[in-house]
This record gives sequence, structure tokens and C-alpha cells, in this order.
Amino acid sequence: MNVIDENGNTVPNQESKRIIAGVLGLIFGYLGIHKFVLGYTKEGIIQLIATFITCGFAGIIPFIEGIIYLTKSDEEFVEIYQVNHRGWF
Repeated sequence: MNVIDENGNTVPNQESKRIIAGVLGLIFGYLGIHKFVLGYTKEGIIQLIATFITCGFAGIIPFIEGIIYLTKSDEEFVEIYQVNHRGWF
């Protein structure tokens, strides 16, 4: 199902991006890779820095995000993370 954003543009189904970002968030999230996949460069760099500053403790945040991505429906995922560009949770 396609979603129409606030500018009237059609956003294609993002199921594969949702799954890739979710799995990367679970496995390599401490590096912020899932953020880069979604196009959130600033958030990815922040995650990477936070992980190094906290000696890995900040890695719990992307693990939780990975679970959230995988449990959202495709429509919810596109609306929240692609149309509205929510960078965290």
C-alpha cells in the first residue's frame, strides 16, 4: 500500500527497508547503521558517539528501536519514519 505524504507525494511501500533497519538495529544498532539505512545521518552519528562514550551501554536504544521497527505494520512504519521523519523511537 502506498502512502501519500503532506506534500501530496506518493511514498512507496517500505517493507524491505523496515525489515532491514529492524534487523540491523538488533544486531549492529550500536553502530547506528539502522539510522543510516533510514536516511537519518545525524541520528546515526549521535548513536555511534553515544555508544563509544558509554562504552556500549547506549546500544540498548537501537536494540529497542529494532524491535519497534519489526513490530510496526508497513503503513505505521512509513507514516512515522518516512513521512514524518521521526528520528528516535
